[in-house]
Amino acid sequence: MSEPTYATAREVAASVQRHFALHLRLARDRGVTRLATEPDPDTIATMIDAAFWASLRREEGVMPKISFAFVSPDDARQPLTFESPLPLYPASLAKLAPAVERPGIHLGVWREDGDLRVWGTTRDLPPLCFVIEVVGSGLLVVKHRSEPFGKFVNVAVLEGDAIKIVDEASAKIPDCPGVVKSLLGVDWQGAGQPVNVLVQVAASMRQHGRGGAILVVPAGVDGWHESVVHPILYSVRPAYTGLSDLLSRSAHEREDHEWQDELRRAVDALAGLSAVDGAVVITDRYELLAFGVKITRRRGSTPVERVVVTEPIEGSGAQTLTPAQLGGTRHLSAVQFVHDQRDAIALVASQDGRCTLFRWSQHEDLVHAHRVEALLL
Repeated sequence: MSEPTYATAREVAASVQRHFALHLRLARDRGVTRLATEPDPDTIATMIDAAFWASLRREEGVMPKISFAFVSPDDARQPLTFESPLPLYPASLAKLAPAVERPGIHLGVWREDGDLRVWGTTRDLPPLCFVIEVVGSGLLVVKHRSEPFGKFVNVAVLEGDAIKIVDEASAKIPDCPGVVKSLLGVDWQGAGQPVNVLVQVAASMRQHGRGGAILVVPAGVDGWHESVVHPILYSVRPAYTGLSDLLSRSAHEREDHEWQDELRRAVDALAGLSAVDGAVVITDRYELLAFGVKITRRRGSTPVERVVVTEPIEGSGAQTLTPAQLGGTRHLSAVQFVHDQRDAIALVASQDGRCTLFRWSQHEDLVHAHRVEALLL
């Protein structure tokens, strides 16, 4: 095959290869079996190059959305295999894209006679399998399937010549929220709860494209009423427990595909409420209390002057900014809410796709803004 012509592919290949080599070694040391094959830098660069050029093509005017996985047919369960493997060419990939654009379908890529070829499709991948996904025109995400729960964890985001390598060490910063740890693949809220609903809500909020805010408050505590405008137009009484009821089901019930579909619909419904002007208020048990809520400064509280901002990307240090530097009205009000209600969390998605989680940091004695959009793509 020809050398990659997308320069960023070669530039990022070594860093990505080190990530997979490290995690595969650690998994083997823990006794994990059926692990994916480690990709070499040439394989990584070639697959990224093909994905990038395919992302710039159009098939009947539509941008391709494709997920590639470096996996052999023997390591994929119930694979759909082509009689004749396809070359890893952008034109061929763009033509095939409409058949495999649904979530969960991956094109299987493996070496045959020294060349990388597309052998078919699969829905099942071994842990720590190298995956690259075409998200937008020139926008690619490198990820892997984690173990043991199968959640995909982002490794790098490539957009044109911009490279963002996810920094897993960000999970070790003081007061790091569980949702950020979950996105980094290092925290699952216990073995019995292999989903972090806020992660799914955040992703769904980004998808509806209207922006929104969700406030998470302690169950059974009404102090948050001091930080919102009354009357609340869309107050919910009694609290709606559809999502919390789903999460209370047994581990055996949660393995059923029907439960997973119900959870997805419930998450999308909750995220859809965030498109209404104002914020959604839920408890930390995922009970819906209100939506369309207007935030105000609590009586006697002072305006927020400084916010600590971090992004879990290598080379990105902490910054101290004014709230006005973060974004629009949603961000300003979310900062003030968390400043006044220090046991609450605020999750804000912008119309442009930026997503920020706000939480009070006792370590810094300030509101800490965690920018997580690179982890949600």
